[in-house]
Amino acid sequence: MARSPFTLAAAVTAALPGAEVVGARALTTDGDGRFDSAVATLADGRELAIRVGDDDETARELASESLALRALTAGARAILPFRVPEYLGETLIAEGRALVTELLPGFQIDASHVPAGRGAAESIGASIAAVHALPASVVRSAGLPARSAEESREEIRQLVDRAAATGRVPARLTVRWRDAVSDDDLWRFESTVTLGGVQAASFLFEDDPDNGPEVIGLLHWHGLSLGDPAVDLAWLSSAPDAAGSVHASYAQASDRAQDAALGVRGRLLAELEFARWLVHGDTAHRADIMDDAAGLLESLAEGLRENDLAVIATPTDGVDSALDALDRVPETAAAGINTSMQTDAYNPADFMSDALAESDADNSAETGDATEDLRDVAESDLLPREENIAPPKGTGRDASGRPATEPVEASDINSADEAQRAARAALQRWTNSSSE
Repeated sequence: MARSPFTLAAAVTAALPGAEVVGARALTTDGDGRFDSAVATLADGRELAIRVGDDDETARELASESLALRALTAGARAILPFRVPEYLGETLIAEGRALVTELLPGFQIDASHVPAGRGAAESIGASIAAVHALPASVVRSAGLPARSAEESREEIRQLVDRAAATGRVPARLTVRWRDAVSDDDLWRFESTVTLGGVQAASFLFEDDPDNGPEVIGLLHWHGLSLGDPAVDLAWLSSAPDAAGSVHASYAQASDRAQDAALGVRGRLLAELEFARWLVHGDTAHRADIMDDAAGLLESLAEGLRENDLAVIATPTDGVDSALDALDRVPETAAAGINTSMQTDAYNPADFMSDALAESDADNSAETGDATEDLRDVAESDLLPREENIAPPKGTGRDASGRPATEPVEASDINSADEAQRAARAALQRWTNSSSE
């Protein structure tokens, strides 16, 4: 049975001796069911997040999060252009591991609702680049995992082989995955500090009057490691509107040599989430999970072009459902690189569907209208559309993909400004200004 916020808040005093808790509330309207979570308010006004994991998997994740947050020294945090939750303490609740951290402000945006262009997408790209620019010593000094390009490649090879051995992977997927693993050009990259699989729900935003929503905080540090930078871009398969802008901003902000295969590997890793789900079902002897994963793989295969590594060539209901299911994929023995869509206490899909039902009538009406506004904005022709992969540096094109010599029409600028104003308004009405 889920613990109440008051029970969880009471445990804060065990993790932080002397703390005076004066209030408690749920961390989210629902959450993804993997953690019990709550917000504790202290007498001095500070708000803390507490999460409890009851099984081995969630306990390991909290332990990894604890280690990662403590590895981020004041010097490392000063490099980042956003805030990272501060580790405050740990304790046990019954048999569960409890982690207490600082609660960061900010709102979240579901991946499918991140618009292209200036604002959220560009800020996300720059934020990911900032993580990847952290010195390797942050990871190595804490004894966190470190993988070379070849080690990352070998882990993917093993995952593909394990999934294929179940006999439930469509042949065309197995062939293409193995071809990708065998392509030397895809695996020439420099290992970087990564989050091990950042997701849209990892970013916390505030609205900037001039630039639109900007990242002010980043969550989900339990996968902190050295490895393939593509793992933190794989989630863009579920953000088709924003993918081009995120990639372009990332490339512009990165101080590393351009990785021409970065986007391809990211999409490959997104596909392989379905393989992880299948392998998990096989390992757990769960026929229902294997049937589910096999269905998702069939939908994925149907949506792909021949000899194309793009995750989705033609969106279908089946493929959309597959992407929605990514957050169910747990870490397994086959998953050396954790690119699963695991969030601590946030589940944007559930928020979108359940928040209205749980709020009062007035708030429900306001949030419902705003959500529709945001959807309209995301689908509007006013928003600049970009290719899935940013044009390489030196091609004579600007961030929007235009030739550098092509004049920018005033109408383009006006449309972009209007789109950003509409997006900001919809985002602010869609969600509140708290990370809960």
